[in-house]
Amino acid sequence: MDAPAFICPTRAAEQARPCDPHHHPACVVFMPAWEGTRKRMRKIVAGKLHGITVTGADLNYHGSITLDPDHCEEAGILPMEFVEIWNRNSGARISTYVILGERGSRCCVLNGAAARTCQKGDQVIICNSVYVSEEEIPSIRPKVLTFDDDNHITGRLSYAVERDVQGRYSFAIHNEAGQAQPIPLKSKS
Repeated sequence: MDAPAFICPTRAAEQARPCDPHHHPACVVFMPAWEGTRKRMRKIVAGKLHGITVTGADLNYHGSITLDPDHCEEAGILPMEFVEIWNRNSGARISTYVILGERGSRCCVLNGAAARTCQKGDQVIICNSVYVSEEEIPSIRPKVLTFDDDNHITGRLSYAVERDVQGRYSFAIHNEAGQAQPIPLKSKS
């Protein structure tokens, strides 16, 4: 038997078709399971650009962050995807969406209001996320890229969550060779 369609409570009046949570993120937090129960969805790190240097700030733009497509593709960050940005220099935290710049440019440009939160030369952490059920968390392997001051990739890490037979979680960080790294992993300055 096919799974029942999920009717979005915020769009019920206009809905002639099921809501697609990929196109309407508000619906993704509590999607019903097929047995009449609800699965709680968790927001999980999907990818990170860790320690990338801001190459510009353009206040006279409508908004967003412009990133090198090569960096985005490797970390699994999509165009127009919302990301969180954490400024390591000032502590500012913002959310905006990604637009793609010139391939190979190693750019990281804050646009519009976001330009007020960062200055050229600041190091930032850019993180995207995905909603998954708790059972799916061990299957997620976020990619984390680390950078030098010129935005060349210096490291490729991945995060891993495991559950033991008693249901307890463990967390690990692995380098490119699959070797476990110390936790917490110290950033290179």
